[in-house]
Amino acid sequence: MDYENKPKGYYDNVRHEMLEFLPIDAKCVLDIGCGNGAFAEIIKKRNNAEVWGIEYMQLHGNKAQKKLDKVFIGKCEDFIEDLPDGYFDVVYFNDVLEHLVDPYSVISIIKNKLSKNGIIISSLPNVRFYKTFIKVLINKDWKYEDYGVMDRTHLRFFTKKSIRRMYEELGFQLITHKGINKSKSLKPYMFYILTLFTQLDMRFVQYATVAKIAND
Repeated sequence: MDYENKPKGYYDNVRHEMLEFLPIDAKCVLDIGCGNGAFAEIIKKRNNAEVWGIEYMQLHGNKAQKKLDKVFIGKCEDFIEDLPDGYFDVVYFNDVLEHLVDPYSVISIIKNKLSKNGIIISSLPNVRFYKTFIKVLINKDWKYEDYGVMDRTHLRFFTKKSIRRMYEELGFQLITHKGINKSKSLKPYMFYILTLFTQLDMRFVQYATVAKIAND
């Protein structure tokens, strides 16, 4: 996988739109795919929280170690089993799950690492985003790119419906599930008209989801 040649700023991207979902009382946070720690550092300062990170890339993980309380460098699957049980109030997956061979197993393990009222907050690319949809439907093509929804390092693809199903089948209840980073283009509206405005999910590049463990 070509993680070395990502666009400038890929690993120091601060996902401000994902801070919206952070509970103000979260005091222990894990950021999986933390990059150089820029996003997690904001969480640490904003909530006066203990913040851990996991980062695949050595160079960026080294930078994160200077900012966060604890950082593991390598595949998240190599570390999550050994994380303390019932410890984290929030676990972030900002555009990470789509890169994993088996995101379902990872979430199942992380479930045991959440505190009593802990939550998972994730951002996932929407494969039904109109630009991707046009390429498949009109151009009859499935072309990988250097970044974005069709990033060549993505191993899994999700829609609004499949994200919900994944969490619910793993024993979670969704608190929030909404599209983010909406396109400003007018092109999606032709699909809305043709489908009687039933395809509004095509406006969004990603879906943000907040999930807690469902009550038995």
